[in-house]
Amino acid sequence: MLAMAALLLPCMPGGPTLLDSERIALIAAHPWRFRLGWLPWHLTALSDLLLAVGLLRTSWIPRWPAWLVLLLTVAAIVPDQGGQLLWITRGVELAQAAHASGDASQYLAFESWAFPMTAVWAALLYTLGAIGWTLCFVRAGVWSAGLTRLSIAAWGTFAVVTVGPLLPRPLTLPKPAIAVGNAVGFILLMLWLALVTEAVLRRSRPRPQHGRWAIWQPPAPGSVGGMLAVAANSLFVRKLCSLLPVFAFRSDITEVIYANYLVPHEQLAAWVPAGLTLQRLGPDGKWALFTFLTYRHGHFGPALLGPLRRLFPSPVQSNWRIYVRDPRTEKEGIYFVTSAVTTALHSLGARLMAEGMPMHLLARGEVGRSADGAIRVLLDPGAGSAPDAELALAPDPRPAQEQQLSAPWSECFSSYSDMLRYTVPQDRAMSTLPADGRTVRQEIGLGIPLTACEPLTGAVQSQAAAAIVGGQATALCFRVPRVAFLFTGEQHDRW
Repeated sequence: MLAMAALLLPCMPGGPTLLDSERIALIAAHPWRFRLGWLPWHLTALSDLLLAVGLLRTSWIPRWPAWLVLLLTVAAIVPDQGGQLLWITRGVELAQAAHASGDASQYLAFESWAFPMTAVWAALLYTLGAIGWTLCFVRAGVWSAGLTRLSIAAWGTFAVVTVGPLLPRPLTLPKPAIAVGNAVGFILLMLWLALVTEAVLRRSRPRPQHGRWAIWQPPAPGSVGGMLAVAANSLFVRKLCSLLPVFAFRSDITEVIYANYLVPHEQLAAWVPAGLTLQRLGPDGKWALFTFLTYRHGHFGPALLGPLRRLFPSPVQSNWRIYVRDPRTEKEGIYFVTSAVTTALHSLGARLMAEGMPMHLLARGEVGRSADGAIRVLLDPGAGSAPDAELALAPDPRPAQEQQLSAPWSECFSSYSDMLRYTVPQDRAMSTLPADGRTVRQEIGLGIPLTACEPLTGAVQSQAAAAIVGGQATALCFRVPRVAFLFTGEQHDRW
């Protein structure tokens, strides 16, 4: 569409250049701009052909509509690409000759043949092929009432602008009306393709209860929250964002509060994504660890911005994680069951662009520390899908080296320091894309010295945590004052 408006439309009948002599002069003076303007249409024809072949090769698409689409697409490509190739070769030569001689009759005779070949006959066959797309997805059950209305509008618009030039005078559609109609039709087509892609992705990626694909709900109702939810829950938008490069991110984190639960491994088995296994602890692997940690960012933003990162906000974030292993590579890391942050920018950015971050939006989040060391953590999800928690903690008078673990912690770790060595240095987040057959690793630099961990005591209340670990488990908490966070990149391991 951009190439059409910028490069091709001034040279086309019905475009903004009203005089034939001026259009011919443009083609003659800028032949390669004219040819470049047609290049996206060559690629569009190729994409139509690939889509037709893809429909035919997809097992859940009915056979006869898929064959119909392929036949109509090939029938459309022949006059479409034939007319375009002649226009950028013989047509350019005729335009240059007409401009040099002042006699435009031969070029206009050629144009009167080439334009209907591409803009009328081929477009009509493409429109019939698009109706065939609709048949394919309707009969496959990948459809909605909104797509029905959009299909009527899009294919109806294309039908009018393609049949219009074939009608007898005075019913013939003017060329400017054809250009405007095509612009409207192609905008509707792009929306149609986006919505069908969304429907196909939802068919292949059932909505789970946890992880990045879980439903995202805003903390407060309203039009803004509704728009954010549409973007956050769209698989199509996430597919587009996955094509973008992944940048390194930095943050000067403070007040990291860990709440750790040791629970029977079967309690966490349901939260392990397909393709990964749970790290099990203790005798006979009876136990497994669940942790949620909450902290305040320090200007969380792209590392490449350097000092300009100070312009970024410092939200409160909470990560809820289990400890997993990839059985194919034996790499270990953590899997985020859920996570939440207090800014919409970071919530949507992480959710849409980072495979391993199931980021939700908090209505309110607090991490506060008073002069006497007392700590209060609050995670308020409002009406949204973020987890809840309220922690009232105080420094434990016994330092880490004097801490004694009770059962079941003592069954899994020889000492408090041993527990910290397992819990803290988790510099890899892992998730999976079963439909694509991949494990995704997000490598993170934390560099937390174990001596910086300060034991805490107090009360932890959380309905979200109780739903994961059960009502009987109690939290073992500690604090890390500062962390120099660095997200270094994302790696993919194929299955």
